[in-house]
Amino acid sequence: MSALELQFQKQKHAFNLCPYPDYSQRQQQLKALRQAIEQHSAALCTATSSDFGYRSSDETRLLEIMPALSGIDYHLKRLKGWLKPEKRHVHYSFMPASNRVMLQPVGVVGIIVPWNYPVYLALGPLMAAIAAGNKTMLKLSEYTPATNKVLRQICQQALGNDAVVIEGDAEIAATFSRLPFDHLLFTGSTAVGRKVMQAAAANLTPVTLELGGKSPVLIAPDADIKHIAKRILFGKTANAGQTCVAPDYVLVPKAKLELLITELCQAFKDFYPDFATTPDYSSVINTAQYQRLTAMLEHAIQSDARVIDCSGQSHDHSKDSEVSNSKRRLALQLIIGADDNSNLMEQEIFGPLLPLIPYDTFDNALQYIQQRPRPLALYLMSDDKATVQQVLRQTHVGGVCINDTLVHVAQDDLPFGGIGPSGLGNYHGKEGFMRFSHQKAIHKKGRFNSGRFIYPPFNRKVFKAILSWLTR
Repeated sequence: MSALELQFQKQKHAFNLCPYPDYSQRQQQLKALRQAIEQHSAALCTATSSDFGYRSSDETRLLEIMPALSGIDYHLKRLKGWLKPEKRHVHYSFMPASNRVMLQPVGVVGIIVPWNYPVYLALGPLMAAIAAGNKTMLKLSEYTPATNKVLRQICQQALGNDAVVIEGDAEIAATFSRLPFDHLLFTGSTAVGRKVMQAAAANLTPVTLELGGKSPVLIAPDADIKHIAKRILFGKTANAGQTCVAPDYVLVPKAKLELLITELCQAFKDFYPDFATTPDYSSVINTAQYQRLTAMLEHAIQSDARVIDCSGQSHDHSKDSEVSNSKRRLALQLIIGADDNSNLMEQEIFGPLLPLIPYDTFDNALQYIQQRPRPLALYLMSDDKATVQQVLRQTHVGGVCINDTLVHVAQDDLPFGGIGPSGLGNYHGKEGFMRFSHQKAIHKKGRFNSGRFIYPPFNRKVFKAILSWLTR
């Protein structure tokens, strides 16, 4: 038995000893987790910056620590109500009796965490699993060793052996996904998500897959470009675009293309006035990711696409043979006329490259989205009610944000998840609690046995009468 299997067996044994933690136990764990996050928040900021080469502490607090604390507060406020058994209807033919649904922990939950938001994408699923009363095992990314060390300290301090932190490369992750968890949540790429689901299927392990895809911004003809430019920009440049719900391309009315370019570039300079030295912009996490992005950019240039560096700088990234931490700072690149069959347009970008696609008619733009794999997010820029309803009814996406980007993920009371190639299942808020709970159906009979009237033998007159009455 491997070390991972042994650790899983310990978690399973511990769960079986306490298969239903009461409200006070869960409340205490959530409070302890919140306290530990606050206590180690400065260390988390330092660690994530180290792992990324550079990342603003303010950005880490805004995008990772704040939603983690807010999420815990949300759970603490509502957990007692969620735990109450729910009464259900009983058909009169089964009376006297009662029906209810009891939410029970599923058992041991596995959580596979990506590198791009190593804090929140560990703590978000963790808090939901804890609230539901489960034991957990977290597989953290090998690309964030400094952050992992702090997260291990937080989990040990707040949860003891109830949450086990695992580190390691892709081989460890593959072994992890083959463990017979009672539920497995994976956040990452669609390609790896398929492998995780295949591995989990051997144990019939239920999975939640939070993937990605190409999330579009759809600018309707009525949208005010000056009004929306900064909202688009924030969603694309937060964490240097290394976000699963970052805008991946923008559909814009042809007549408004040049204005959009102007406004995005001006907004970028307003956000990051001295791009080379600004403390507010993150680096691309490692050399491999940087070179992947610059290869996309170079292909666009070689294909005669129009490329605009929003920082106003001119630099040939393709000549960076050795990429230091400071050189992995890549400004927003606007790309017009990209090849539809290129990696840039077929793969999730996961960085500060933003294709702009002008369209002639709104129906054409809508068809462009409909004809592609279902994305994790759709950002619609419009104040026209009819347009909003048309888009909501005619598109299938994980979630929609109207007149903004990114911030729908931070809504505690909204489910988050994809559809089709962008994910399977959802969590956050009550949906997360439900995701890691089993809805146990309970039917209770009274002392009077009404069922005796439908017992064999079936040739009795009373049975024939009851059956005729029930099936009339």
